[in-house]
Amino acid sequence: MPISQTRLKELASRSDKQIDYSDIPELDEAFFEKAKLVRPAADKRQITIRIDADVLDWFRGQGKGYQTHMNAVLKAYMLSERNS
Repeated sequence: MPISQTRLKELASRSDKQIDYSDIPELDEAFFEKAKLVRPAADKRQITIRIDADVLDWFRGQGKGYQTHMNAVLKAYMLSERNS
């Protein structure tokens, strides 16, 4: 359900001290050991592409960011082919 403009204004008016961060885990060493540096692409383009249903379902099943993941897989393949 989309957030109303009234609710967004209410949230924006809160000070940092009024925000409850208790349910957010600390950024400890384990977090940074697993973190990946993601550099935004200089030039991304929106296209229409036909993908086999099972391939698309699998990527979508990976969760949020599946399109970025698909791009990373394609880029890795492109770079491996370019360097061979």
